[in-house]
Amino acid sequence: MPGTPPSRFVYLGPEGTFTEAALRTLPAAERGVRTPARSVPEALEAVRAGDADAALVPLENSVGGAVPVTLDELVTGSPLVITREVVIPVEFVLAARQLIPLASIRTVAAHPQASAQCRNWLLAHLPDAVVVDVLSNAAAAISAAAGEHDAALCAPIGVPRNNLTVLADKVADHADAVTRFALLSRPGPVGEPTGDDVTSLAVSIRHDQVGALLAVLTELAVRGINLSRIESRPTGEQLGTYVFFLDCTGHVAETRMGEALRGLRRICADVRFLGSYPRHRLHREDPPPSVPGLTDADFADSAAWLARLRSGN
Repeated sequence: MPGTPPSRFVYLGPEGTFTEAALRTLPAAERGVRTPARSVPEALEAVRAGDADAALVPLENSVGGAVPVTLDELVTGSPLVITREVVIPVEFVLAARQLIPLASIRTVAAHPQASAQCRNWLLAHLPDAVVVDVLSNAAAAISAAAGEHDAALCAPIGVPRNNLTVLADKVADHADAVTRFALLSRPGPVGEPTGDDVTSLAVSIRHDQVGALLAVLTELAVRGINLSRIESRPTGEQLGTYVFFLDCTGHVAETRMGEALRGLRRICADVRFLGSYPRHRLHREDPPPSVPGLTDADFADSAAWLARLRSGN
């Protein structure tokens, strides 16, 4: 993040959740002040109001998909930009106050998303247990620690904080599930390209224009910009009007991305820039090689060629 590093962080709480675990992977957040918020809107409003430097909120899950409230908040209110993304594995554990046999468990506290991601495991190992919905993974761990329920599905971070004992680990049905989080700040100078970046946009198309979405995709495709994610959300204005969230490979400082943004600005009803930031890599593989004809040098060469034509040389 350019400029002065943030020191005041807010995140979707409460403490002991995956969001806090993701935030604490950032060295600046580990050193700084971390404050939980009750909701995504509350977290983002703290940044807009200047009460926090940055907010970490969930953006999408590889199993459950996008987080609608986060997407909606990104296109309402004063602009915020993503300065960093964090991707962490989603690993649930079954924990209790003490070591007990699974057959003795009658109630399990779990957030609805946790129980949904562990549904098959619960059916196979705890077929007679009643799953009780709670407000968060942290609340599940707290209720098990208080003896309100026999066990809890929770994040690993909640086990030591509540003096729980792990009865079973890696209980999620999808072993490779991950959640992607976005660190959001007020707009400022964009960081330098790293060669492996993501640019996020929210675009509104003219719904009465034939082929409007195709035109958007063409602006990216003709410049070799890969679209890694597209998500639509209703605008709330009238039926049939949507805003499209795009994740594109590349950085706003790169020539081809700049040309694509100019093109989108011309043809779209609205374009909101949501940030250019380094792509998070769970496995430190080498970034994809540049495609011939699509580097900044290639764009500069073609611009110089056109300038020579226009000048008669």
